[in-house]
Amino acid sequence: MPVLSRAVTGILLKVLSTMAFTCMSTLVRVAGKEVPVGQVVFCRSFFALIPLFIMLAWRDEIMDAFRVTSVSSHIKRGVIGATGMFSGFVGLTLLPLADSTAISYAAPLMVVPLAAIILGERVRIYRWSAVAIGFIGVVVILWPHLDIEALRAMSDGQTVGAMFALGGAVCAAFATIQVRKLVSTETTAAIVFTFMMLCAVLALLTWPLAHVLPIGQWIVPSVWQAVILVAVGVFGGLGQILLTVSYRHADTSLIAPFEYFSMIWAIVIGYFVFRDVPSVYVLAGGAIVVASGIFVIWREHQLGLERARQRKVSTPQG
Repeated sequence: MPVLSRAVTGILLKVLSTMAFTCMSTLVRVAGKEVPVGQVVFCRSFFALIPLFIMLAWRDEIMDAFRVTSVSSHIKRGVIGATGMFSGFVGLTLLPLADSTAISYAAPLMVVPLAAIILGERVRIYRWSAVAIGFIGVVVILWPHLDIEALRAMSDGQTVGAMFALGGAVCAAFATIQVRKLVSTETTAAIVFTFMMLCAVLALLTWPLAHVLPIGQWIVPSVWQAVILVAVGVFGGLGQILLTVSYRHADTSLIAPFEYFSMIWAIVIGYFVFRDVPSVYVLAGGAIVVASGIFVIWREHQLGLERARQRKVSTPQG
């Protein structure tokens, strides 16, 4: 396949993945009004296995999903990811779709300082500056929700939702760092499968714990609710597959910026489904975060090219 055709295919798959994830988020917001978040997280993780195993069977990689080298690393990634998913879903149920989507963009910015601290990666002034500006954008998005008294009293749903959404972004950043460690020893199939299974198991624990903790009693869903819950998982799994396959067709630096298409879908779906109109804070702050994120991605690409040239120069010619 020509390079240009592969690039176009990769971009198209990436955009489709953002659409699938936004559809999932929309259904999470719908289901979360009546179904406990723990139950939604379980369905998101368990039913995502359907498209996952279809893909693995098609590629003859089912056994790869069960080849695990570091169990403890997978458990750590699963706990962090499940916590982030739970927090993000709480944010989705309490915030407009565009708000929660914009706040989630803080995650890739947080990866930069975490990579420097945990992985020892060298971060130069350009990326530090972009991250600092990006965090200003995050503060702009959060500004209408920064009511400390309301947060203490848990009286303002959107304030609480914003804090949970931000917590989900923090967990997503830590999960990304953990995945960077895992890819050196584990297959993609194993990483995705064990994550989904661990999230499902951890979410299942909220069923008995609901009797002693204020996290909402699981319900017997109606037919319509059951359809929505299954669709949450299928759309989530489909989005993950499209995302994974997109990076097989083109470089990360080309594909990654199209992640921000999710804001377009969030604004459109939020308006037509929930009659949400994004505030000027979300639009302005989101624009700052997106611009900073794209700069970080571009800078990562430039550094990648520089490292590749250095390796080529230092490689002995035999």
